[in-house]
Amino acid sequence: MNIKHLRFFTIAVILGTVATAWASSEHGHIDPITPVLLALIAILVVAKAGGEIFERLGMPAVLGELVGGMLLGNIILLNPEWSFFEPLRIDPIETHWAVMIDGLARLGVIVLLFEVGLESTVQGMRRVGLSSFLVAVYGVVAPFILGYGVSWIFIKELPAQLAGIVPEGFSLHYIHLFIGAVLCATSVGITARVFQDLGRLQTKEAQIILGAAVIDDVLGLIILAVVSGIITAAEIGQAMQVGSIITLIGVAVIFLGGSLAIGIYIVPQIMRQLARLRTAGIMLISALLFAFALSYLASSIGLAAIVGAFAAGLLLEEVHFHGFRDEITIHQLIRPVGTFLVPIFFVLMGIQVRLETFANLSVLGIAAGLTIAAIIGKQICSLGAIGKGLDLISIGIGMIPRGEVGLIFASIGRSLNVVDDATFSAIVIMVIITTLVTPPVLKVTLAHWDKKHS
Repeated sequence: MNIKHLRFFTIAVILGTVATAWASSEHGHIDPITPVLLALIAILVVAKAGGEIFERLGMPAVLGELVGGMLLGNIILLNPEWSFFEPLRIDPIETHWAVMIDGLARLGVIVLLFEVGLESTVQGMRRVGLSSFLVAVYGVVAPFILGYGVSWIFIKELPAQLAGIVPEGFSLHYIHLFIGAVLCATSVGITARVFQDLGRLQTKEAQIILGAAVIDDVLGLIILAVVSGIITAAEIGQAMQVGSIITLIGVAVIFLGGSLAIGIYIVPQIMRQLARLRTAGIMLISALLFAFALSYLASSIGLAAIVGAFAAGLLLEEVHFHGFRDEITIHQLIRPVGTFLVPIFFVLMGIQVRLETFANLSVLGIAAGLTIAAIIGKQICSLGAIGKGLDLISIGIGMIPRGEVGLIFASIGRSLNVVDDATFSAIVIMVIITTLVTPPVLKVTLAHWDKKHS
């Protein structure tokens, strides 16, 4: 990071510090919305500053948002009076303004998964082929097993932070299951960018990775739904039977498959009717209504809300909006919404990382174990690629980044009371490392493959 970048980031942090310090004073509590506004000022300034710096350094903006959040959340270590963000670090979040920020962050996750769904299509899922399917399956099963193993090795007793929260008889098995589920996640947006920059987005390797990413998302969300269901049942003192697990898997598959199958026929008709309306903004509102409705439906039947948001994105293809008066695409309409809401989620994830936990060698041990498992697990997935002359190493490397998906899974773990501060920090370290190492390593493996076959 050069002097110019450092100066820019320092100014952003100072602005965030001034906002939070002023919010902590008596003058900031006249109107209930005041602390919310000040929190948003600090969060968005730091998010954009961090994102700008990291992008200039050739790294994804999400890492800058994470680091910015970590600085805001841990600024209390410099001065105990700068405690404005502490209500966002307490579980459960109860302070009224913190609840509002948390709500915006959760809404940001729904919008993010909706955008991810919009980037894929049902037809695209049908064309991914056997290689992509096998890569996705291996890329979920192997990391899940390895993640469970790492958790089993390092977590031998219930963390003290969770001891007073979970019911008596809560098994460590549930924590191991969830950490395994976290490693299933894949975020290949970074990989896609590398292939795009190198002009290799249409190669077999890139297509296999991108196709596998779609299936990987679906499988990962189903696993998340099953593990969350098992943990939720355990927290109310019930043991989830095999039949119930199969039922939950069936519900997840039926929800995704059914919503897509029915939506293919119903959505075009609904959109044609909505296109007749002349109310301003009806195109954007229609899209968000689908996202929120399916998210609510998914949540109401025991699945994560993000499953519904992803399904809504898959359903709403660009062709469905051709009859609307708006002259821009749905992606262009949704992007400003995501630009505002999504960084709030990532900065909040950074705020909730407690740097003091890094002084605990066990945290660093778990982080190292999770990172190694995350990398090895995705290398194993490359064995599913079928065909001659494929660069299997690059396929495995391309599937490594956990990115925003891993953070989403980790945040759900906190809400389910299976991830304490130490484990959450370890997961964040794993996400940062896997996201950082992929672009340079992938460029090296691709160059080596080209040289070898030139």
